[in-house]
Amino acid sequence: MDLSQSQSSNLSLGFLSHVSPVAPPNRSQIADDSISFQLDSSSWDPSHPPPSVPLQLMEQQTTEVKDVNGGENRDEEKDVEEIRILGHSMCLKRKRDTDLNSPLKSLRAANSGEQQQGLEFRRNAVRAWGNQGLSLADPEVFEMMENEKLRQYKGIELIASENFVCKAVMEALGSHLTNKYSEGVPGARYYGGNQFIDEIETLCCERALAAFGLDSENWGVNVQPYSCTSANFAVYTGLLLPGDRIMGLDTPSGGNTSHGYYLPNGRKVSGASIFFESLSYKVNPQTGYVDYEKLEERALDFRPKILICGGSSYPREWDYAKFRHIADKCGAVLLCDMAQISGLVAAKVCESPFEYCDIVTTTAHKSLRGPRGGIIFFRKGAKPRKRGMLLNQGDGSDKYDFEEKINFAVFPALQGGPHNNHIAALAVALKQVATPEYKSYMQQVKKNSQALAAALLRRNCRLVTGGTDYHLIIWDLRNLGLTGKNFEKVCESCHLTLNKVMVFDDNGSITPGGVRIGTTAMTTRGCIESDFEIIADILLKAAHITNAIQREHGKLLKGFSKGMENNKDIIELRTRVENFASQFAMPGLDI
Repeated sequence: MDLSQSQSSNLSLGFLSHVSPVAPPNRSQIADDSISFQLDSSSWDPSHPPPSVPLQLMEQQTTEVKDVNGGENRDEEKDVEEIRILGHSMCLKRKRDTDLNSPLKSLRAANSGEQQQGLEFRRNAVRAWGNQGLSLADPEVFEMMENEKLRQYKGIELIASENFVCKAVMEALGSHLTNKYSEGVPGARYYGGNQFIDEIETLCCERALAAFGLDSENWGVNVQPYSCTSANFAVYTGLLLPGDRIMGLDTPSGGNTSHGYYLPNGRKVSGASIFFESLSYKVNPQTGYVDYEKLEERALDFRPKILICGGSSYPREWDYAKFRHIADKCGAVLLCDMAQISGLVAAKVCESPFEYCDIVTTTAHKSLRGPRGGIIFFRKGAKPRKRGMLLNQGDGSDKYDFEEKINFAVFPALQGGPHNNHIAALAVALKQVATPEYKSYMQQVKKNSQALAAALLRRNCRLVTGGTDYHLIIWDLRNLGLTGKNFEKVCESCHLTLNKVMVFDDNGSITPGGVRIGTTAMTTRGCIESDFEIIADILLKAAHITNAIQREHGKLLKGFSKGMENNKDIIELRTRVENFASQFAMPGLDI
């Protein structure tokens, strides 16, 4: 008797409460095996129902069911298991699944196909968004970038703080490393999954020390700052309290605003002056050199906790020994910002600050020819006995304590996660810095700078300090009757880029009458001394054009700009500049 027809039998078997009637297969209820139960009614006595007892299998045998024609049903073959329970026969019919005819497997195959189709759809959607090139994803930005590429290729780049990086640096900078968040330092990150990021940053730190010949037992380094300004501010934040004093070179004298600067009206220009008290030292207005006697006098009166050497537009060597002497006398930490000259320092073509300074900061994208970012070097280990009393060392400690303070200032005090793509690109650049080829490059940079200076002097131009020891010169345009701003605008219209700077006049007053010119970028493109002779001629031609426009239209911006419109001389000089610049290779770009 089939269980589906047994309601009148008043079954009281406890185990049957767990047996469900056989139902037609339902696609939503199919299990791994389709099972039906049947009871043998030949030995069933309704008047003597067996007691409710646990299920016990007494006998078991398997028989094979034939189809109505007496042959084996090969399409729907079944195994029947006969089980006798308390003298009653129960048969379990188990359908065999076949690869194609089983409803379950058909459903599974359908579901699997749908899932595969859905997954492939999602994969294609990600590829369509994620693998689209810039020219298709954003044609507007792509066009702007292409225009900038052509500007760089066709122009003469003379901004002292700019350079061209190689393709390997570009590849690292534009890589998948930008995807990873890695707050902290190697071995101590806030997030997981940083094992390879740790390897990259550790390698970068090792190469930074090696590039400048530093011993890891006496010097530490942090390569996470986003810029040299960030690096400087991290030093101040780590070592000073708000309102503590710093002293650096005056910005019009060639210093950097990150060393502290006030406008003549008293306005504080940089964060260094907003959060700390700054007092600048100056150059001698007649010579253009740092006045070390007045510097010492001011430092002993002001008593800064950090004394800063280094600048953005100072073309002469720094006397680090004198700075060390002054810092010791006033009890200051000596910080050198070598952002402009770090490449020359690494190549040993100028004096090194590491012998005398406690902390050294730099950028990576100027003469180092790396990505945009900052580096902080700091002393660690035992102090030399001849050093003066260092910051916060009133307890007589004989060891430097900069490392923990500076690292904490970089993160978490001032920055979040480091830019891992930048750190990898910096590691690539620092590897190149350690090569003989890089040293030859920096030697050529210095030769080109001196050649350009000599060429301008022969043409009766005036240079601040009369020349240069580095990669840059400061051209004083006052004897030509020009302002740096107007000359910069004419040069830019001719695809010749440089930047205006302030200079001191004969009375010691500040005047916007100069420009800063550097040789690193065009040396990267392959220029030598003879090429800078040509560049000197181009610069002088631009000066004559500027003078002619000023005479006819005046120095004020509105009239001067009108005189530049459709100026035949500017158009001719621009063509000359483009023809000259296009002769030279452009690293990293397919041009």
